[in-house]
Amino acid sequence: MPEKEFRESNTIRSWVRILGPGVITAALVFGPGSLTIASKLGAGFGYKLLWVVILTTIFMAIFTLMGAKIGISLEKSLITTIREKYGKAFSLIIGFGVFLVTASFQSGNAIGAGLAFAELFNTSSVPWILLFSFLAIILLFLKSFYRVLEKIMVGMIGIMIFSFLITLILSGPQIKSLAKGIIPSIPSGSELLVIALIASSFSIVGAFYQAYLVQERGWKKHQLKMCQYESLTGIIILGMVTFMIMAAAGSVLFPKSIPVNSAAEMGKALEPLFGNLASSVFMIGLFAASFSSLLGNATLGGAVLADAFSLGNKLSSFPLRLLIMIVIITGAVIAVAFNHLQLKLIVIAQALTMIVAPIVGIFILLVSSNNTIMGDLKISRNYKIIGILGLIIILVLGVGFLRIMLLG
Repeated sequence: MPEKEFRESNTIRSWVRILGPGVITAALVFGPGSLTIASKLGAGFGYKLLWVVILTTIFMAIFTLMGAKIGISLEKSLITTIREKYGKAFSLIIGFGVFLVTASFQSGNAIGAGLAFAELFNTSSVPWILLFSFLAIILLFLKSFYRVLEKIMVGMIGIMIFSFLITLILSGPQIKSLAKGIIPSIPSGSELLVIALIASSFSIVGAFYQAYLVQERGWKKHQLKMCQYESLTGIIILGMVTFMIMAAAGSVLFPKSIPVNSAAEMGKALEPLFGNLASSVFMIGLFAASFSSLLGNATLGGAVLADAFSLGNKLSSFPLRLLIMIVIITGAVIAVAFNHLQLKLIVIAQALTMIVAPIVGIFILLVSSNNTIMGDLKISRNYKIIGILGLIIILVLGVGFLRIMLLG
């Protein structure tokens, strides 16, 4: 879409057409883990932790914009640039690290997608896990995989926004209490969940992949404003969905002291809109979050590892698609074999994220602030300051997470 047409157009259709990479990043970040954590925080602590969503959205937006700038500036891929500028060892460390993180989260995505339909039809989740993993592989080998991926992500994000926005309005949230939730505080007993929410919502790995998505979409330097607009819009949508879920749970579940220990209990947050059908509709939302993240997460892991081994970075590359398929199959196998250990799998995934994210974040900052690489698109000092602050927060949270795990 030409930039002039972008500026003059105000139709929903034109707006949706440029969302691509930003929405994919949002969808791969917002999986069943984020949905569960946001629901548990709202149900357990009301509106008190809404500030965390705003904070993570700001940091995620900054790093995603850095990733977009990198993607639009480079002729080569980000991993190739790191390999040539900083050495092959670092590119391999990032490639393997991202692959391990995505593979570990993939089991949760597969379980979430399977659980949604298992609850709807009162069956075992195993056949559904296998079915949706197989469906993801079929989609992977379509000729226009990227376009299909975009449409699936936009559609599924749309389902979640509609369901939780209308629910939030009907639940009659207390505006004063909502406003107080923007003031930072950490209620006793919320520490581990807060760390988990920041780790899942502030995904530096997802921001890293934004550089690849921008290049896959074909954005050029003269389209920088459009590129930044769609990148920022995708992350704002991510923040909105998380905010609405936590606020809806705070409005509906918190006053009734309903704990969130199952998908059915999370579904009760939608009762003001859907009544007895709330659990069924929630399962559709759970499936949307899980399947979109299953596709996007696997694509991220496969693409970065393929590039680390110089196997190509375009989604049309067969070796790349093969590695994506390996991530999908790995997630399905672990989900089926260790279904009953889902919580431990999430802990392992978060621990890996805490190790890999700072390394990835450092290289995003190094590349985006390098004058030789970026030229006139080098990030400003303000970007650097916020980026460094974000990395410090991730490191502090990583230490806190390990301490809580070791001390119980």
